[in-house]
Amino acid sequence: MSEWLTEFIDKCIGELQRMDLPDTSVTRKFLFVLVVGLLALSGILCYALLGDRSGGTIAGERLSVYITVQPGMTASNIGEMLEQRGVIGSRQKFWLIAKLGGEEGKFKAGTYQMYVNMPIREAIDVLTGGEVSMLRFTIPEGFTVREIAARLEREGIISSKEFLEAAKRFGPYRYMKASREAQFRAEGFLFPDTYEVEPGTSAEAILQMMARNFDDKLTDEMREKAEKQNLSIYELVTLASLVEKEARFEEDRPMIAQVFFKRLEINMPLQSDTTIQYLLDAPKEDVTYKDTEIDSPYNTYQHYGLPPGPVANPGLASIEAVLEPADTDYLYFVADRAGHNHYSKNYNEHMEIVNRVR
Repeated sequence: MSEWLTEFIDKCIGELQRMDLPDTSVTRKFLFVLVVGLLALSGILCYALLGDRSGGTIAGERLSVYITVQPGMTASNIGEMLEQRGVIGSRQKFWLIAKLGGEEGKFKAGTYQMYVNMPIREAIDVLTGGEVSMLRFTIPEGFTVREIAARLEREGIISSKEFLEAAKRFGPYRYMKASREAQFRAEGFLFPDTYEVEPGTSAEAILQMMARNFDDKLTDEMREKAEKQNLSIYELVTLASLVEKEARFEEDRPMIAQVFFKRLEINMPLQSDTTIQYLLDAPKEDVTYKDTEIDSPYNTYQHYGLPPGPVANPGLASIEAVLEPADTDYLYFVADRAGHNHYSKNYNEHMEIVNRVR
């Protein structure tokens, strides 16, 4: 039991003793009810103080959230912010535990790495410890600009709107010269990796860091291979983004790259579902015929050649697959429900496989 609660009960008993109440049955009943009430209150408060042991993980993964405590923020303000960001479940419980533990005024300004569904006691320890964090975030291969923006906002690094606005016009390298029809000039060139930034870092600075990482990863040898294939860097990344989104297994990447090259060679539409998915508000397990009628230059069912720009930010494996495609004559592929691709050289064979695996 906290010192605050002990002192409160001692004061109550001391006041009763000073009142010098008459020793009657009514008085004894009153004192009995009062003591029981105090004990019940202490039990409730102790449960609030010590009983918070839930949370910590979601599906085995601790989801990071960065919280910034401004100077002058109260325990109530902080609790409200933590509840809104999903770090804790109850702002009232947070305030009560901080109050009982004597930590209500001990929170230190700064930015902290916290987690979704943290135990409240652990959250308070982080905020009173004062170990200010760098902001760390991880972008997986195949994330789009929109997905990156959503993750950065969820983790408290920068607003999605600010990042998206900056990504539309961001293009510091000459090879990032995008088509006017491209949704984001930065799409495809934000290298998937783990990054650390200081609190308050701008969207432009984050974009610059990720694009510089891409430029560093694109070796001279890779640039020379692209030139030998008569591919601009922009075309290389656009093709790699299609491969990234189509392939679930490593062995499929060079095969998918070869299919796309073959279709481009014979002036056949790429017909990549990934370009349709890029246009949708949310991913779908199967693209429908109606989806393939969407009026957009990204629709590779309706338009020949490459889409206006990348549809994701590919990793090195997909870029290398485009630079070294498989040596086959396949023209079609379809993925089964487990994500494994099946390849064919003509349409009739392709449809037989589709009917068998889908």
